[in-house]
Amino acid sequence: MVTEIKVMLVDDHQIVLEGLAAVLQPVEGISIVGQAVNQSQAVDLAKKCLPDIILMDVRLPDGSGIEACREIIQANPEIRVIMLTSYPDDDAVFSSIMAGAKGYLLKEVSTKGIVDAIKVIADGGSLLDPAITGKIMKKLRHQPSEAESRLASLNQKELDILNLIAEGKTNKEIGEIVSLSDKTIKNYVSNILSKLQLGRRSAAAAFITEFKHH
Repeated sequence: MVTEIKVMLVDDHQIVLEGLAAVLQPVEGISIVGQAVNQSQAVDLAKKCLPDIILMDVRLPDGSGIEACREIIQANPEIRVIMLTSYPDDDAVFSSIMAGAKGYLLKEVSTKGIVDAIKVIADGGSLLDPAITGKIMKKLRHQPSEAESRLASLNQKELDILNLIAEGKTNKEIGEIVSLSDKTIKNYVSNILSKLQLGRRSAAAAFITEFKHH
């Protein structure tokens, strides 16, 4: 039996939430497990209902969907976030991906487009094409001062662990190398991601690798 994909919806417009729920709920294999209208509600609800996928509006009344995405993924890295936006804004896309989102959809996307995207992401895929990835790396290269200030916030131990993350080491392997427990390493990784303002360890690895090549 196919496991249902648990989907949570976040948008500050009730009519958008109702519309998304109406088209997704009848789809076989998809279950709507929660709806939120702002950033704080989204973060709290994600902890309670632990969805597989979150469709998240980029702009929310009490903050941003990007910040909510970052908070949610830091707390539960297995949750996959798809950002919803009214227009393809490069800065918003860049910030979303750096926050850990798996991609973005324009709000005028068809029902089939949304369903297909949810299934792709649930299967471990991504909605990012190489052109977007290239833009992100190019933008990183043109922000050396910001990258430097973020790295400067790390202490030596955090920097050592970040370099080991970039080498593809697991928490257990890192713990053995620096003689610390898995749990302690996990805390270090969370702190590193927070200081670098990133949502995933893969993004942190890309960050430090790109910084070294600059």
